[in-house]
Amino acid sequence: MDPLSPTDAAELRLVEQVLEARSEGRCLEVRGGGTKRFYGGEPRGDVLDLRALSGVRSYEPTELVVTVRAGEPLARLEALLAERGQHLAFEPPRFAPGGTVGGVVAAGLSGPGRIAAGALRDHVLGVRLLNGRGECLSFGGQMIKNVAGYDVSRLMAGSLGVLGVLLEVSLKVLPLPPASVTISLDCATQVDALRRLSVWASQPLPIGATAWHDGQLWVRLDGAAAALRSARAALGGEALDPRAGASWWTSVRDQTHPFFDLDANARLRGVRLWRLSVPRGVPPLELSGETFVEWGGALRWLRSREPIACVRQAVARVGGHATLMRGDGREAGPFSPLSPALLQLHRRLKQAFDPERLFNPGRLYEGL
Repeated sequence: MDPLSPTDAAELRLVEQVLEARSEGRCLEVRGGGTKRFYGGEPRGDVLDLRALSGVRSYEPTELVVTVRAGEPLARLEALLAERGQHLAFEPPRFAPGGTVGGVVAAGLSGPGRIAAGALRDHVLGVRLLNGRGECLSFGGQMIKNVAGYDVSRLMAGSLGVLGVLLEVSLKVLPLPPASVTISLDCATQVDALRRLSVWASQPLPIGATAWHDGQLWVRLDGAAAALRSARAALGGEALDPRAGASWWTSVRDQTHPFFDLDANARLRGVRLWRLSVPRGVPPLELSGETFVEWGGALRWLRSREPIACVRQAVARVGGHATLMRGDGREAGPFSPLSPALLQLHRRLKQAFDPERLFNPGRLYEGL
């Protein structure tokens, strides 16, 4: 693939910084708003600041596609989409003000809406990036049907910047649901919650998000008003005030819900927050601690003092993987270890995109 020319002074400056770092043997911490520095391995290197890459390149509401520069604030993009009755349906977590679109893609995280809309990677249509040789490259496009062959653009989702510097991304957007209602149901145990969620998954219900915690099951219904009335009658429960319901899901999406705040209570000292991704239908894991369940049972947040190895082994036994989100132990690696074959593939990709290992060393896996 032939390299592209930088499109403006901001991109040219980034190219110059990468080439300087390469010639001097320095590594770089690729950073946008810095709201996800806690996620992944400890950041290292000189800061490569992407916030100058702001702006929307193109937005076609009728085509459900937006192309945005990587440093564009997520809040500003979401406001623009909302004006046209659209949104990022995978509901990326914001964690704190100031996050950027490039950071959203690099982290690869999805919020409560993933259960219905799919993961962030399913919404990435194309990217422009700067590789470790100082070359600007383009992958994918602005239409889903344009994605063919080896889909490099989706490799950037969740790569934490180790493969290259995102300059620009094209994302699929979707219309906001015409109506939404959140209902809460008493549900004493996780076993009962998982059973109900499994039954509902086989039914034609307009479920947009689910969560269970501390004896309460929360369900968000998204769709036409008539469909919501029918679903409410079938599920029962108590409907929340619309503002209260929206606020509750925002607290889950952005992890401002008290469950995720390890610093709020002295009794949580030494507790780790885990993000456990498991196949649907897996029964409760035999791990001590408190659990918060999302995505119909496929995502389980765990607050626990269990040893890191015990958590990872328990999750691996059911075919899942465990990510250490907060708490001590980052030196053990934030993500579940890769198989030798997958680790070799990661190394080959790193060699292809960033042979001098300039970008975000150790953020994903040590040695990458």
